[in-house]
Amino acid sequence: MNIPTHMNAVVIREAGGPDMLKVEKVPLPQPAEGHVLIKVKAFGLNRSELFTRQGHSPNVEFPRVLGIEATGIIAAAPDGTFEVGTPVATAMGGMGRQYDGSYAEYVQVPAGQVMPIKTELDWQTVGALPEMLQTAWGSLYHALKLEPGQSLLVRGGTTSVGLAAIAIAKKRGVTVLATTRKMDRAQLLTDAGADHVVEETGSIANAVKAVFPQGVDKVLELVGTTTLEDSLQCAATGGSVCMTGMVGGSWSFKDFSPMASIPHAVNLTTYSGGPVDFMRTPLQALLEQVEKGELPVTVGKVFKLDDIVEAHACMEENRAGGKIVVLP
Repeated sequence: MNIPTHMNAVVIREAGGPDMLKVEKVPLPQPAEGHVLIKVKAFGLNRSELFTRQGHSPNVEFPRVLGIEATGIIAAAPDGTFEVGTPVATAMGGMGRQYDGSYAEYVQVPAGQVMPIKTELDWQTVGALPEMLQTAWGSLYHALKLEPGQSLLVRGGTTSVGLAAIAIAKKRGVTVLATTRKMDRAQLLTDAGADHVVEETGSIANAVKAVFPQGVDKVLELVGTTTLEDSLQCAATGGSVCMTGMVGGSWSFKDFSPMASIPHAVNLTTYSGGPVDFMRTPLQALLEQVEKGELPVTVGKVFKLDDIVEAHACMEENRAGGKIVVLP
């Protein structure tokens, strides 16, 4: 493969709005021992990157190339761990945080967090999937231990992870209730597989129990601390609530009394999957389900690398209606 000496990358030098993201010509990273170089074909945007851009990730030093996931092909693998040209996906492991990430034409990552893939899907669809499916799958099956026949509330259903979680759970024989702040998006949720849709008002426990009088078995909380206490009230005795997302924009509680907020015998957990969790996600099987039309996924909007400012603005304003993907 003919590899250039320089590449286009999105560099952020100080925290702020979307316009802090600048496309620059930078030297191509040289893969170190135990690493591979990936020619990036597509990558998805994630809210953790938005938070970092806004200055809410104190451990991330600027300047930095953001991006915690990527799909593409192996451009170089000095240790012979991969054949050049192999299609792959990667996510997490400090990518875009401790070292430069995927908002670029090439990215260097440890070989141990790279998964080979085989698919006939186009790159913009493949690019939407790694982190989205890893987060949805991990939340449902590692954190919540969801079982067929159970009931699930997806709070923040129109997020990309929410839509993926609805589709995955429905395929596994789960009854799904999902929320949206805008009821004109209810069809988006039912198309993904939701059996019931509830308007997100910030206090939905009564509406949930109108459908499931004893409460739901599992709750996937993607809005965050702004609705978490109410989500706990939606769970049945012996049920579980997993906080995975923070689209509500608040990181912490001002006051939180566990004895008052957590109902008797309801479990509270979180999911923030790292590279080990990514590598144990059945990504190839999920890709095949997407390819066959058995697992509906929603790609919201697709941008070019030069349009990264508009892409971030779209994510920040929740205008995508699905996963945002960028094609370098």
